[in-house]
Amino acid sequence: MGARAKLRYGMAGGGEGAFIGAVHRMAAALDGEWELVCGAFSGDAERSRRSAEALGLDAARAYASFDALLAGEASLPADQRMQALAIVTPNHLHAPMSIAALDAGFHVLCEKPMAMSLAEARAIDAAARRSGKLYGLAFTYSGYPLIEEARLRVARGDFGAIRLVQVEYSQGWLSAPIDRDGNKQAEWRTDPARAGLGGCLGDIGTHAFQLAEHVSGLAVDALSADLTIHVPGRRLDDDVAALLRFAGGARGVLKASQIAAGDENGLRLRIHGERGGLDWSQMEPNTLTLRWLDRPAEIVRAGGPGLDPATMAQLRTPAGHPEGYIEAFANLYRSFGRAVRAGAAAPPARGDAGWFPGARDGLRTMAFVEAMVENSAGDAKWTTLAPGGG
Repeated sequence: MGARAKLRYGMAGGGEGAFIGAVHRMAAALDGEWELVCGAFSGDAERSRRSAEALGLDAARAYASFDALLAGEASLPADQRMQALAIVTPNHLHAPMSIAALDAGFHVLCEKPMAMSLAEARAIDAAARRSGKLYGLAFTYSGYPLIEEARLRVARGDFGAIRLVQVEYSQGWLSAPIDRDGNKQAEWRTDPARAGLGGCLGDIGTHAFQLAEHVSGLAVDALSADLTIHVPGRRLDDDVAALLRFAGGARGVLKASQIAAGDENGLRLRIHGERGGLDWSQMEPNTLTLRWLDRPAEIVRAGGPGLDPATMAQLRTPAGHPEGYIEAFANLYRSFGRAVRAGAAAPPARGDAGWFPGARDGLRTMAFVEAMVENSAGDAKWTTLAPGGG
């Protein structure tokens, strides 16, 4: 019996000077399941060619444009063409590229946020449904093993009824006006034409919101928002806060900032129920702290005793060997790949083996972005989120 063939994927964006494309490529390669076979790595044809050459790709599959990528791959035999497309472009291209790729018969794994608006997100979801192809979203932090452990402990009722959800995502890299000083990553993220309705809100606020709902298992019913621009001349928010009301009565606080000078990537989640709560930080991702009303706190470690088998299945190394961001990202690619091999048309249900973020998470986060913008701009104290976000 021959060796199992790798899954073939292409990439849109992620060429010279990009950040997240290289992260996707490392994550996809980690388990040996995926092979990058083609790409349109830049809107500049020569830059795309150089990027493909640096990655060792066949020159014939280094495409000068996204349209050429889809047409070229569709013309190849089924056992040679890409099976999935990773979209790692600025936000304004997510919807048109996702819809075109799905309609052309390719699975899509896209960077977050899903789109520029909830209407665009709905159009992507419709394309995925009519195509029967998989659509995944790179909400990387939900791929951490101890995030799965936290979700499982909440779901099985270890802490009793959930009362409080607090999530914070604190960065400082936009404290100075580097978006006007030639920093490519900052420049597009603060441009409404390419980033969308929110700056910090869309870039990291969506991560915080997705993680809060994913781990708590609760949906936000309503929010009260404050969006701020601290750096003079900036066109999109760089600092965000919200009060959250969850279905069932729990309350929450969300804080996201990219002007917290000195902070690196401070994503932290705390969830409290009647009997105790949990505390997890992305910068120390292999530790989960459990605190109780009536007994001493517990420290749970990645690879250590007491973990659920579903958590252990996401780990690659023994206890004490740190795993982090790339491995979490790789968990999403591994689950996405398994779904591709299984012929699935949608992600497994949350909580099932092989789950990965998809259109549901995208619709919820885009509904969150629009509600935050609406509430912050108006006089209403609370703005509701439609159930499901769609």
